[in-house]
Amino acid sequence: MMVLRSSPASPFGRKVRIAITLLGFDGETQVEPADPTNASDTLRQQNPLGKIPVLLAEDGTAYYDSRVIIEYLDERAGGGRIVPRESRARLAALRLQALADGILDASILTVYEARWRAAERHEQKWLDHQAGKIARSLAMLESNPPALDAASGSLPNVGQIALACALGYRDFRFGESWRADYPRLVTWLDAFAARVPVFAATAPTG
Repeated sequence: MMVLRSSPASPFGRKVRIAITLLGFDGETQVEPADPTNASDTLRQQNPLGKIPVLLAEDGTAYYDSRVIIEYLDERAGGGRIVPRESRARLAALRLQALADGILDASILTVYEARWRAAERHEQKWLDHQAGKIARSLAMLESNPPALDAASGSLPNVGQIALACALGYRDFRFGESWRADYPRLVTWLDAFAARVPVFAATAPTG
């Protein structure tokens, strides 16, 4: 039995949970909570960075971060399922994943600034820097949303999964204000959610 260490609020953990379901590993995976801020949590022994998610394989190997975990799961499922094999398609999916993960990184840094630093000590220049990353990325994606394969039963690729989780995290932590400026991305996310029921089933909490 594999063990996924994560948190219900983690968008990176959500990426992995979606992959687990899409690849048919629900019955082979146990999800256990992890607290990156707790020094006594065994997470820090499993991943020296103390970050989630971490996937523990049956042989005890700990895989991290979400990108590596998804590569491992895809290969375990036979390969080419949600991480394309063909070079051009693979690079396009990984490039989209990198952009979506960057949106998530900037969003999480913004959350941490508000959570861990007193309001009078917030660094507006830092917050503006993160906001710029997010705005530029969303604007580029709005101009050309990634296509979803229309074939019945086809699985989304890792880039599409990552983008859905990034947009879902914006809803979760920052409300739906982003939606007014990016209607094509809203339509894209609605289509993704309709095609991938596990997206709603893994909605963040906490």
